[in-house]
Amino acid sequence: MAAEEVRDEVKLTNLDQPLFDGADATKRDLVDYLDGVRERLLPHLSDRPLSVMRVLRGQKPFMQKNVPKYTPEWVRTTSMWAEASKRRISYALCDDRRTLLWFANQRAVEYHPTLGHSVDIYRPTHLVLDLDPPEGGDFRLVVEAARLIKQALADSGLTGAVKTSGSKGVHIFVPVDDHSPVDDVAAATRAVAARAERIDPVLATTAFIREDREGKVFLDSTRAGGATVVAAYSPRLRPGTTVSFPLSWNDLDRVTPADFTMRTVLDSLGDPDPWTDELPLPQRLPADLVAEGRTIPVARVQAMHEGKRRAKARAAEEAES
Repeated sequence: MAAEEVRDEVKLTNLDQPLFDGADATKRDLVDYLDGVRERLLPHLSDRPLSVMRVLRGQKPFMQKNVPKYTPEWVRTTSMWAEASKRRISYALCDDRRTLLWFANQRAVEYHPTLGHSVDIYRPTHLVLDLDPPEGGDFRLVVEAARLIKQALADSGLTGAVKTSGSKGVHIFVPVDDHSPVDDVAAATRAVAARAERIDPVLATTAFIREDREGKVFLDSTRAGGATVVAAYSPRLRPGTTVSFPLSWNDLDRVTPADFTMRTVLDSLGDPDPWTDELPLPQRLPADLVAEGRTIPVARVQAMHEGKRRAKARAAEEAES
């Protein structure tokens, strides 16, 4: 099989090279997979500024936001100011097969679109909860915690869809209507997580500082604002090249994240698309949910202040000893 070929006018090179250590896949496998799922993946990337995780031979994986200078002129981009780095960044908009194939040839394995469209990334289209198991914890714990989120949403008059993260946890997506400014979505996300934690505080926690989680499933409510979340059907830089895969709520008890890889997913695809089918229509956030969330401190900010407080306390203890 040739190590080079052309698809949709994109020259694909070094296709026989291993993708990364532990991938159990070549660059050709990545290209074939992304091309095979493009009709399902592209709608979730379209018109959303895109960050990708690339893995080049002999280098550590890295997150690419700013497109390189050699990016073809036919790749759509959008320029935005990045407050963290104090500069303008040119993000790609992966809207078509040609662009997706170009990214595949760049060894872009993971695809992380923003929650908002390019016209305003701070107008999120989804509320997202990211559930992570405790260190060494079984996926079954995440499944149980996901059901807490589902119950908390239902109690608030909302519904969502679930997918594996492609790593060890799950993502729960709740489509929201365009009446919801980013601060309201962020507040509602915190409130849903807090309500789920109250249902079973032995199982789940919203503690952002890892040492405070005490072996519980972490209900991460920080995916808001200009945040990105790995797209449904995106591969991950994980052993076996797992895939973030959409599920029905009834299937959660029957699977593990390792069941979904670039090799297994293509063979199991059928009609219809489960992610499109499972996602509900956009919903308006209840006022009481938003109001509750506004009373909950932003986790990252709270953790930063707490980290500084603990560091000062340790320094004082060491000075006294």
